[in-house]
Amino acid sequence: MALYRDEGVVLRTAKLGEADRIVTLLTRGHGKVRAVAKGVRRVRSRFGGRLEPFMRVDVLVSEGRSLDVVSQAESIAAYAGPICLDYEAYAAANVIVETVDKIVSAEREPAPEQYRLLVGALAALARRAHPPRAIGDSYVLRALALAGWTPRLDSCVVCGRGDGLGYLSIPAGGTMCGADRTPEARPVSPGELGQLRALTAGDWRALDGAEPRSRVTRLVADWGEYYLERPIRSMRV
Repeated sequence: MALYRDEGVVLRTAKLGEADRIVTLLTRGHGKVRAVAKGVRRVRSRFGGRLEPFMRVDVLVSEGRSLDVVSQAESIAAYAGPICLDYEAYAAANVIVETVDKIVSAEREPAPEQYRLLVGALAALARRAHPPRAIGDSYVLRALALAGWTPRLDSCVVCGRGDGLGYLSIPAGGTMCGADRTPEARPVSPGELGQLRALTAGDWRALDGAEPRSRVTRLVADWGEYYLERPIRSMRV
């Protein structure tokens, strides 16, 4: 069997048989990979703790017919430890890995920009660089923007004017002025609109001192659900 080496982040795991797991990783060079980690659930497993969600690992993988097989795994960054000790960070991390798992739907298609964004978000959560909810919300908008769904927040999507932007239409892709708003457009306050802009741009100077707004998180969740065509369930917990 052919072997390949790559680094990746564990997105999720599933039990297989009595001692094995199926591990889903987003890798730097091979995109999303599903592989069997044999014996990983045994107490004396050589690399059981390294193949848990949120771990960044260097893996040696054997190609298989249906599923690849993890032959070796070495830890690069143990994001899982500090993230799992903080409930808000843990909740945000679940939003992040669920989002990228849905965005990168096809296996073995490299997505280097998505991988870099994922690593940056988990690293920021692990070191508590910014408020966890802001990291999660910003990640969702930025990951969707990389996939081609960037919200237009500085001008009306109908007339192009930059003033009087008091509404957001998710199906139309951005803000609307009062004269051109459509029935499904939702009213947004200047503060909410400013926070959406900061989340999309990753403007942490604006976000670090801002009060988190639950309505903004709801808009982010609805934006993700509309363009992914399925809900980000972790955002509804």
